[in-house]
Amino acid sequence: MSLIPATILTGFLGSGKTTLLKRVLHEAHGQKIAVIENEFGEENIDNDILVADTEEQIIQMSNGCVCCTIREDLRSTLQLLAAKRRAGELDFERIVIETTGVADPGPVAQTFFMDDEVAESYLLDSIITLVDAKHAAQQLNDRQEARRQVGFADQIFISKSDLVAEEEYDALVHRLKHMNPRAPMQKAHFGEVPLAKVLDLRGFNLNAKLDIDPDFLKADDHDHDHGHDHAHDHGHDHDHDHDHVHGEHCNHPSHQHGGHGHHHHIDDDVKSFVYRATRPFDPAKLEDFLGAIVQVYGPRMLRYKGVLNMNGTDRKVIFQGVHQLMGSDLGAPWGPTEERISKMVFIGIDLPRDILEQGLEQSLC
Repeated sequence: MSLIPATILTGFLGSGKTTLLKRVLHEAHGQKIAVIENEFGEENIDNDILVADTEEQIIQMSNGCVCCTIREDLRSTLQLLAAKRRAGELDFERIVIETTGVADPGPVAQTFFMDDEVAESYLLDSIITLVDAKHAAQQLNDRQEARRQVGFADQIFISKSDLVAEEEYDALVHRLKHMNPRAPMQKAHFGEVPLAKVLDLRGFNLNAKLDIDPDFLKADDHDHDHGHDHAHDHGHDHDHDHDHVHGEHCNHPSHQHGGHGHHHHIDDDVKSFVYRATRPFDPAKLEDFLGAIVQVYGPRMLRYKGVLNMNGTDRKVIFQGVHQLMGSDLGAPWGPTEERISKMVFIGIDLPRDILEQGLEQSLC
């Protein structure tokens, strides 16, 4: 059986996760989706689409979807669903996990990589974060969980944008891009978003796509020119893609991100930065350095990703990680006329950009 794609849906209380979920379940996409909820609260999936109200933790719905609460831990719930699917007792093609509003998506994502039984049945597709435009500024200021949810995201939906002035919305987008320039953002009115932006995003695939917001790289140079500080503003949160600037040293204009200055920039603890190098990496030095960094800073490293030019191979080397878990793979060959530039993006909580850049520089040939 092929692996079951899994989507993690996160966002602060009131951001519209359940509204989005209802839309996904009602959509006539012909797919059978199993939904795992941390708890059935007041605002949960409508009982009218449930076939039966039962004490059983797994509920079959009229449209073929399945709803399930996490009774013990996520791992055992995932194993139970997979076992029932293999036995022919349940029929579903993918799962969506709705976390509680204050959950950190990190441990949820790690479950898919650290548990062999789960990894044999499921493939983590992406983390989707909903942000409530009306209350986001306060939530991001006050709650690190809200900032972490942004940092982990592969896709960000902004709800309730109609309740704020355009200037406030623009300032929020600007702030989010600096936390996570890797995640595309779009407005979500009452959960009405295209399913193509929710499912099969392949956010955890090891591929050479470098999806850092291009405006982020161009824009914002001016406000942060003081030394390396500017640099990290720029990417603050890039989930895991990469895009740093050249290896010789890191003042490249390309990464001087910027902008957030003119939106009375708030220095969030979740930040991203992009690193680029034109010289190839020495594989042994880079492995030693990244291994050491992950041991020390892994808990603060939310998402990181790179497409690397490695000495000794004509193929791109792609790596990515979540917290202390890091993986790499060989990608496509470098094109005959393609410039071999390594690009990396790191999103984390108060990561020491200077230490990371210095170690990466020292890992070059």
